[in-house]
Amino acid sequence: MPCLIAVLALLSPRLAIFALFLFTDVLARAWDSWVIPLIGFFILPWTTLAWAAMFWLGKGGVDGFEFLIVVFAFVIDIGSYIGGARSRGD
Repeated sequence: MPCLIAVLALLSPRLAIFALFLFTDVLARAWDSWVIPLIGFFILPWTTLAWAAMFWLGKGGVDGFEFLIVVFAFVIDIGSYIGGARSRGD
């Protein structure tokens, strides 16, 4: 199952988040409520997926190197918004 979710993440982070929601409890363990993953699904999908993965791999917390991965995912999300706005402007 983790390999399938990793392949889905390469295709679409939203599809991977949806698969995590359906087949695992990773999102429920990473956040106390369902609101944050839902907002992340629509606004920051790579960041949401990275936080859930690092929380799961970090055995219950995100700190140190794991936080660097989450920041990198945030930069990718912001970069996709900036790139989309820039391409619409040209």
